[in-house]
Amino acid sequence: MLATGELAQVASDSGFMLSRIQFAANISFHILFPTINIALCWILVFFKLRYNKTGDDAWIRVYRFWVRIFALTFAIGVVSGITMSFQFGTNWPGYMETVGNIAGPLLGYEVMTAFFLEASFLAIMLFGMERVSNRVHTFATLLVAVGTSLSAFWILALDSWMQTPAGFEMIDGVAHVTSWFEVIFNPSMPYRLAHMVLASGLTAAFLIAGISAYRLLKGDQKRSVKYALNFSVVLAALLIPLQIFVGDLHGLNTFKHQPAKVAAMEGVWQTERGAPLLLFAVPDEEARTNHFEVKVPYLASLILTHDIDGEITGLDEFKGEHPPVAPVFYSFRVMVGIGMLMLLFSWLASYHFSFKKRYPNWLLKSAVVMTFSGWIATLAGWYVTEIGRQPYLVTGVLNTRDAATTIAPENIAFSLTMYLVIYGFLLVAYIRTLFVMANRAVHLEEHNPKVLDEQNHLPVEQGAQS
Repeated sequence: MLATGELAQVASDSGFMLSRIQFAANISFHILFPTINIALCWILVFFKLRYNKTGDDAWIRVYRFWVRIFALTFAIGVVSGITMSFQFGTNWPGYMETVGNIAGPLLGYEVMTAFFLEASFLAIMLFGMERVSNRVHTFATLLVAVGTSLSAFWILALDSWMQTPAGFEMIDGVAHVTSWFEVIFNPSMPYRLAHMVLASGLTAAFLIAGISAYRLLKGDQKRSVKYALNFSVVLAALLIPLQIFVGDLHGLNTFKHQPAKVAAMEGVWQTERGAPLLLFAVPDEEARTNHFEVKVPYLASLILTHDIDGEITGLDEFKGEHPPVAPVFYSFRVMVGIGMLMLLFSWLASYHFSFKKRYPNWLLKSAVVMTFSGWIATLAGWYVTEIGRQPYLVTGVLNTRDAATTIAPENIAFSLTMYLVIYGFLLVAYIRTLFVMANRAVHLEEHNPKVLDEQNHLPVEQGAQS
C-alpha cells in the first residue's frame, strides 16, 4: 500500500494533470470563436463599405447574412471566455499570486477598451439598420471591429509576455512592473499579434468560402452568395503568402528567445550544424532520438539561421527545461500542412474565378470540406505556442506546477467532465446552426421585399446547382 506521503503526491499529480487538461479544453474551445470574429468584423466593414459605394443590394445581403453569424460567434466566445477566466482563481491560484500585478491590469484593459465597445455597438449592427442612418450604422460596425481588434491586442500582449517576459522585476516572489511599454511590447508580441490576426483572416475567409460554396451546391445562385465566395477566395489567396512570411519572422524570433521550443518543433535532440528539416518523424523522448525520419538535408538550419551550416541548439541542452516533444513536433506539422492546403486551394480557386469565371463542382465541394480548416491550423499553432512554453507558465519566472491548485482531483474531474459535455454540445450546435442558416437563407431573403437580387452572374458549373 502507498504511504500517506505517496498518496498525497499521487493526488497532487492527478490534480495538476486534470487542471492542465481542463485549461487546455477551455482555451481550445474558446479560441475557435475569437479566431473567426477578429477578422470577420473587418470583413463586415468591407461589405458595408462596398454597399455604400456601389449601391448594389447584393452587398447588403452578404452583410445581413454574416452579421448574424458574427453575433452568434461573439456570444459563444464571450461565455466561454468568462468561464475560462474563472480558472485563474480556481485551478491556478499561483498565477495571479505571482504575476497578478501584470496579468490583472492587462485583462482589465481588455474589458474596458474592447469588450464594452463591442457589446455597446453590436446591437446597432444587428438591429439598427432600419432604425439609424446608414452612416451611423456603418460607424457602429467600424467601432465593433476596432473593439474586436483591441481585445486581441490586449490578450496577445499578455500571452506574449508569458512567452517572453520583459519590463518587470521580482520582489519577494511577486512580479512588479518597471515599464508597461516593455511589458506590452515584449520581444515576441508584434510577431504573435500579426500571426494571429492573419490566422483569423484565413479562418474567416475559409468559413465564408465554405458556407457560400455550400449554398451554391444547394442551388442558391444569388449574386450575394457569389460575391461572398469570390471575395473570400481572393482574400485567402492574398493572406496565405503573407502568413507564411510572418510565420517565418515569428519562427526566427522564437529561435532567438525560446530555443527549447524550436528544438522541439524541429525534433533536434543534439546540437548540430546543417540540421535537416524533418518532414516526418516519430520522436522518442525516452531514447532521445527520432524514428522513421523523412528529412531534407540542411533545410532547418537554412530556415532558422539563414545559413546552410547554421547551428541549432539541441534538446539535450535543456534537459528538464524543455517541453514535451511529440505534441509540439506534430502540432507544428499539422499547422504547416493545413497552411499548404490553404495555399493550394485559394490559388486554384482564384485562378478559376479570374480566368474561367466559374467554379467547378469539385472545387466547391473542396471548399465545403475546408470550411473549418482555419480552426484546425489555429489550434495546432496554439498548441505549439502553449505546450512549447512548458515547463513554465511564465518563461523563466513561474513553473506551471508551482501555480497549480491543491483542490481535490475528483472536484476538478467533475468540472472537467461538465465542461467537455457542454462544450461538445455547443460546438456541434454551432456548426449545425451555421448550415441551418445557410439552408434557410434563400427562404428568408425571398421574403424580404426591401431587397431584390438577380441571378446568373459569374456562373458556376451546371452540376453545382443540384
